[in-house]
Amino acid sequence: MRIVLVLALMSGPAWGADCPDPQDYGAELAGLMAGARAAPNEMTGRVFSDQMWQVWLRAPSEQSQEVLDRGMRRRDSYDFIGAFEDFDTLAKLCPTYAEGFNQRAYVQFLQGRFEGALKDLDVALSLNPDHVAAQSGRALTLMQLERIPEARVQMLEALENNPWLSERALIAKGAPLGPKGEDI
Repeated sequence: MRIVLVLALMSGPAWGADCPDPQDYGAELAGLMAGARAAPNEMTGRVFSDQMWQVWLRAPSEQSQEVLDRGMRRRDSYDFIGAFEDFDTLAKLCPTYAEGFNQRAYVQFLQGRFEGALKDLDVALSLNPDHVAAQSGRALTLMQLERIPEARVQMLEALENNPWLSERALIAKGAPLGPKGEDI
């Protein structure tokens, strides 16, 4: 009987039930994106980019923040299996928190699992359509899948929100996502 109860508590709906929806930080992010677009140089633009990351990395609860932070530490130490497990737990624990899916996608990208990464990025963007990091990550993933026209469109969308992304070099003339017909 005890095992059945434990298994029931670990099932999908029970996981997400304890995690509140993420705080609505749309106005804050809109201001940061506006600041990035108006930034006079890359150094100033990077300040806005860093502040965007600080917003995205605010998990909805103390428990989810601990899981996110542990996953980030594991990812940073190249423990991709452990990081994936943490981000998978986070995605199940807080199914409306885009960053859990974005981080799980990033680990899959680093492992060369591009189809799985793309699925998670699509979920992240369905939850937070202006998530610039998920937009650029999706463009990079599409590029790895050799879906260049889609990757170009996605990267341009990300750069509309933040023109200072390091990935902006990929749309330059002669670059992999550069203007069609103008490559080297």
